[in-house]
Amino acid sequence: MQIAEIKSGAVTVAAFEGRLDTATAAAAESKLLALLEEGGVVADLEGVRYVSSAGLRVLLKAAKQAKTAGKPFSVCGLQAPVREVFEISGFDKIIPAFATRAEALAA
Repeated sequence: MQIAEIKSGAVTVAAFEGRLDTATAAAAESKLLALLEEGGVVADLEGVRYVSSAGLRVLLKAAKQAKTAGKPFSVCGLQAPVREVFEISGFDKIIPAFATRAEALAA
């Protein structure tokens, strides 16, 4: 799992590449929570083809921390398999999801 950071004003885009699963969840969580200390975050999941329950937990924890801190957190670029997991688990009701990075940054 690779996570590239791209600054866009007060928001950081965390562009994920690879699988978000048990093997990568701890590193992804550390990175997201550290980025949220600095400001809002958009998790760009366009490069993610698989998300496990451990990966969903990471995103939920980041969303909760962002809400508590009053900072924006959203996801974008969900590929069909990842979007399906998001919808089945109800995460699309909890975490704002956008089709593109541009839409997420404009929100």
